[in-house]
Amino acid sequence: MNTSSTIEEFYEEEFRDTIATVDANGKRIWLHPKKPKGSFHNKRIIATIIFLTIFFSVPFIKIGGQPLLMMNIFERKFVIFGQPFFPQDFVLFGIGMITFFVFIILFTVVYGRFWCGWACPQTVFLEMIFRKIEYWIEGDARQQHKLDSGPWTSEKIRKKTLKHFIYIVFSVIIAHFTMAYIIGIEETINIVKVSPAEHWSGFIGIIVFTALFYFVFTRLREQVCIAICPYGRLQGVLMGRSTMAIMYDFVRGEPRGKLTKNPEKVNGQKHGDCIDCALCVQVCPTGIDIRNGTQLECVNCTACIDACDEVMIKVDKPTGLIKYASQESIEKRTPFKMSVRAYAYSVVLVLLVAVEAFLLINRSMVETTIMRVPGQMYQEQPNGIISNLYNVQFINKTSEPIQLTLKVADNKGTIRIQGGILNVPMQGRTDAVFFLDMPRNKVTEIKTPLKIEVYNGNTLVETVKTNFLGPAE
Repeated sequence: MNTSSTIEEFYEEEFRDTIATVDANGKRIWLHPKKPKGSFHNKRIIATIIFLTIFFSVPFIKIGGQPLLMMNIFERKFVIFGQPFFPQDFVLFGIGMITFFVFIILFTVVYGRFWCGWACPQTVFLEMIFRKIEYWIEGDARQQHKLDSGPWTSEKIRKKTLKHFIYIVFSVIIAHFTMAYIIGIEETINIVKVSPAEHWSGFIGIIVFTALFYFVFTRLREQVCIAICPYGRLQGVLMGRSTMAIMYDFVRGEPRGKLTKNPEKVNGQKHGDCIDCALCVQVCPTGIDIRNGTQLECVNCTACIDACDEVMIKVDKPTGLIKYASQESIEKRTPFKMSVRAYAYSVVLVLLVAVEAFLLINRSMVETTIMRVPGQMYQEQPNGIISNLYNVQFINKTSEPIQLTLKVADNKGTIRIQGGILNVPMQGRTDAVFFLDMPRNKVTEIKTPLKIEVYNGNTLVETVKTNFLGPAE
C-alpha cells in the first residue's frame, strides 16, 4: 500500500469546512456527550483531585506572611511565590510573562493541547464537576436529550431546578476563591462577613464572577474552547506534523467498515480495524470526529481513546487505534520524537529563565525615585550655598516596615529633609521633599551629576543617580 497516496486521499475525502456545534443554518447544536469511562478518565479524575486541592488551598498558603499567589489588578499589586511585585517591577514581571508564554508555546509544539484536557480550569470545572452533576441528575446522553426535547413535566422541572441550584452553589464557591486570588483571602472573608452595604464593590465583584461562571458552565460550555479561548485559536499555528496529540491511526483503521462475520472489501482492500461504531464521536465534549484528523475543537480530553479502546477489546483487536501520537509517527510508523523547532524553543526558554533568575537575584527590595521638582530653578543662599529642591518616592517591597536615610555620595553635598529619617510601611510607599545643598565652588557645570545613597540603618540598599542644577563658571 502506498502510504503517502492513502493519506492524501483520506484527508481529501474527510475535509470539512464547518464545526460540529453549528448546523447548516448557523444555529448552535447543543451537545449531549456520552458519559466517559476508562483508564484515561480515571487518570483525569486523579488530576482533577490534585487541581482542586491546589486551587482551593493556594489562597490560604502564606510565605513570610505573604500569600503564595495574589494578582490584585485593582491596586496594581502582585504577589508570586510570596514575593510582592509592583508597577516598578514591570520589566521583571514582563520577562516573567514572556517566559511563561514561551513555555506554553514549547509545550504546545511538543505535546499539543495537553494542558486543555488535563489542567485547564475551564475543562476541569466543566467536564469533571458540572457535567458530572448533569450525569448524576439527568442521566447519560440519551436521557439528557430525551429530557431536553420532552415537555415540561413535574419530573423535568424538579431535575432542572435541582441541577441549576447546585450549579449556582458551585459558581458562588468558585467566584469567592477567584476573588481570593485577586484581593487576598482575608479581604474576601471580610466581604463575606459584613453587610453588602459596607462593601459594595466587593459584593458586586462576587455577584459578577458568580454570574459569569454560571453562564460559562451552563450556556457557553465548549464554545469557550472552540471560539473564545486565545490559546485554543493559537494551536493551529503552533502544532505541526511532529506534535504529539490525540490521533486516529488511519493507516491501521482505514478503510472503515461495520463488524460482520464475512468482512467485505473496500476498493479491493480489507476493512481496517475501525468498525465505524462512532462511539468516539458520541463521547467527545466538543462533538468532533477524531477520525477526521487533528482539529481546532479537540481539547485532548482522551474520552475518545477510552471509548475506542473499550470497543477494540470487545472485538478482540489491539488497543491504541486512537492514541497519543504525532501525525509523522503514524505515517512513518516510527516512535514519537521532538522536532528541531521544539529544541530551538527549549534553548530560548532556558535563556529567558536564566535572565529572569538573574533579575530576581539582583532585585532591589527598596525602589527609590528621585526627581527635581518641576519648574523649580536652583536657589542661591547668602552663605554661598546652592540649593535644589527634589521629590523622592520610596517603595518598600519587604514584609517589614523600614527606616531610610539619604546621603550624597562622596560627601559632595548635604541633604536637608524633615525628620532626617523616613519611615516606609511594609509593601507601601512614602513620598517626601528634600533640599540638596552644595557649596558654590563645587558647582562648575549647569548640570552636575550626583549619586544619592539610600541607607537602611547602616546598610546601603540603593544608589540613585540625579542631576544638580547651578550657575556655570
